[in-house]
Amino acid sequence: MSRSVSTKGSLPDEMRRTKISYSWIILLVGVLLLAFLLVFVLQNLDSVRIHFLTADFTMPLGVALLLAAIGGALIAAVPFSARILQLRRATRKERRWR
Repeated sequence: MSRSVSTKGSLPDEMRRTKISYSWIILLVGVLLLAFLLVFVLQNLDSVRIHFLTADFTMPLGVALLLAAIGGALIAAVPFSARILQLRRATRKERRWR
């Protein structure tokens, strides 16, 4: 049984990097970031008092900061999503004219 050799290097075709292999790297980086996030939250368990509009409550500092970061990311995602939809519509219109 012979193995075909890649023209990009000395590795066989079966051992070259693929999209799946990159997804494993991304998964490992994500797990590492989640571990750091868990450590951050667990080290910041002091309760803080939150005043928002008419709500007044207490929660751990780490959780409050985490929720604030998630809220900021969601707010930032709105214009980016609108731009992606705008580009998709423009692409569809361009394809129809061909």
